[in-house]
Amino acid sequence: MKIVLGLGNPGPDYDNTRHNVGWWVVDRLAYDWDFGPFRRDGKAFVSEGTVGDIEVRLMKPATYMNRSGLALRPVKAMRDFDLEKDLLVVVDDAALDVGRVRFRPEGGAGGHNGLKSVSGALQSNDYARLRIGVGQKPDGEDLSEWVLAPMPVEEEDVVVGLLPELSEAVRVWLEEGTEAAMNRFNR
Repeated sequence: MKIVLGLGNPGPDYDNTRHNVGWWVVDRLAYDWDFGPFRRDGKAFVSEGTVGDIEVRLMKPATYMNRSGLALRPVKAMRDFDLEKDLLVVVDDAALDVGRVRFRPEGGAGGHNGLKSVSGALQSNDYARLRIGVGQKPDGEDLSEWVLAPMPVEEEDVVVGLLPELSEAVRVWLEEGTEAAMNRFNR
């Protein structure tokens, strides 16, 4: 089974914020792959299905961003789960321009509290991540307030316009791995 975890915050107040871009991608995957609605399962909202012959679990933490790793505790106990090949974390990145896309096979949190929580829960940084650029905060603004603010419509349109391509990118990750996804979709 492959797991795609989209980071974000629960609740309508966060729906259109930069910090919820990971949820946008996972919601689009569920729609494109006809997985059906998300249901609550412990500390996550989950939707499952198959892509080709690959079993896939889409997850959105039901915790707030800083505690995202709690959603993965049951996953860590799965017997045949290979962290390096079977987990993709989709996350906003405030160090990338709006619309930039970066697959990475591993790495640090880069100051992102959601990734810090995931790495802490897994006791590892050896998992793939898909970083979606949401732009850099203006000088003098608090980073947490900025990523929790609604995106301007023109920036939101850029990210929403990427969703079909990101759906294909995640399919490539499922079928061919992180390196193939990096080579085809990083920009």
